[in-house]
Amino acid sequence: MSASISGLACVVFDCAEPATLAEWWQRLVGGDIVYDDDGDATLHLPGWPRLDFIRVPEPKTVKNRMHLDLATVDYDAAVVATEQVGAVRATDIYDGDLFAVFRDPEGNEFCLLRPGWDEHRLPS
Repeated sequence: MSASISGLACVVFDCAEPATLAEWWQRLVGGDIVYDDDGDATLHLPGWPRLDFIRVPEPKTVKNRMHLDLATVDYDAAVVATEQVGAVRATDIYDGDLFAVFRDPEGNEFCLLRPGWDEHRLPS
């Protein structure tokens, strides 16, 4: 790592409704939300970089170039919980057995990984 970069501070979601999307992610992964005067939101989770939700005027139109991969301890239970909060399976992106791809309410893709996912990573 460059001596001038100290780490990952946050992951930012550009979105139409920051409060709504932050609250949806909070139902999925937990944490505490802080809102700023502009209506943007930050989700704080212990041991995670913070998740920032920033209002932008343009809608999402294509697949994300970057996304979150969420580790699980009970993959099947995580899939059920993810579907219960309203995530939609993105089988058009991946429909295999190693992990599951979902979309949040604004269409942002993210993955649920099976326990032991690290064993299946692509070589660097």
